[in-house]
This record gives sequence, structure tokens and C-alpha cells, in this order.
Amino acid sequence: MTQPSHVTETETEALLAALNAQREHVLGALDGLSDADLRRPVLPSGWTCLGLVRHLALDVERFWFRAVVAGETVDLETGDGAWQVSSGTTAEEVYELYRQETALADEIIVSTPLEAAPAAWPAELFGDLPSRDLRRTVLHVITETATHAGQLDVVRELIDGRRWLVLTD
Repeated sequence: MTQPSHVTETETEALLAALNAQREHVLGALDGLSDADLRRPVLPSGWTCLGLVRHLALDVERFWFRAVVAGETVDLETGDGAWQVSSGTTAEEVYELYRQETALADEIIVSTPLEAAPAAWPAELFGDLPSRDLRRTVLHVITETATHAGQLDVVRELIDGRRWLVLTD
């Protein structure tokens, strides 16, 4: 199906729209949860909702777009450090970190050609895996963010029964 001639969305705009929909889903899935529920591990693996959002901010948005695509020297966590949220860090601070990293990532995405090779490739993490251009990096981040949004949907339903999208009863 072709788009009407008045629709001029570029590929970058389409990728950003898909990515932003998943980002909004992540935050929307948590809307209205208490601080205790945001910090409570629900699944046997032990992660928390706030920890997952912090992971997305640091290990996904900051890592892939700022460190890899743009080649910025940024602080990165090691091991599972990004998943850890101190008791002194508020939920709003975690959400704001995520919003800041997504805004910085968006700036990089709109100013970088989709075919651009990464400015830095962490061969120590990925060995012989070939580097990704920006297009493949955005697709990877959409996939990872959507996967985590689905995990948050499950956890939210276990916490209070709320479901993000109900197709059947």
C-alpha cells in the first residue's frame, strides 16, 4: 500500500515514531504504580521496574546512541549496575534520566545518516560481530525497548491487574 502523496514521512521519522511509541509504552505501563511497587522485584530474576527503566536509559539509550553511534565518552555501568536504583533515588529521577537520554539519542538519530557506521564499536563486548549502521542500531533499540515494555506489561498485570492493551476479555 502506498502512502498518499501528502504524506512525506522520512525513514528516520518513521523509525523515531516507532521507537518513541515503545518508549512511551515503557513509562505508560508504570503510570500510577506506588513507589513500593516500582522498587519491588516481582519475577524470580529479581529486577525491579525502576531498575529496568534505568537499564534502558544507561545500557540501551546512552550506550547505543551516545557511546557507540556518536562516539561520546560517557559514564557507563558495569555488570548489572545500571539495573540498581539506590533507595535515595526517586522514581521521577529515574524517569527523568530516561527522558534525558532519549532526548539526547533523538538528537543523534536526526543528525546522523542512517547508513553511518558507528563512531566507536565495542569489539571487547561483541568480538567478531560486525558493527551496525545507525539504521540497524535504531531497529535493535526498538526491539529491545519493545521487549522490555512487554516485560513491564506482565509485571504490571501481576502487581495490580492493569493491562496496557486488552484485545479480548
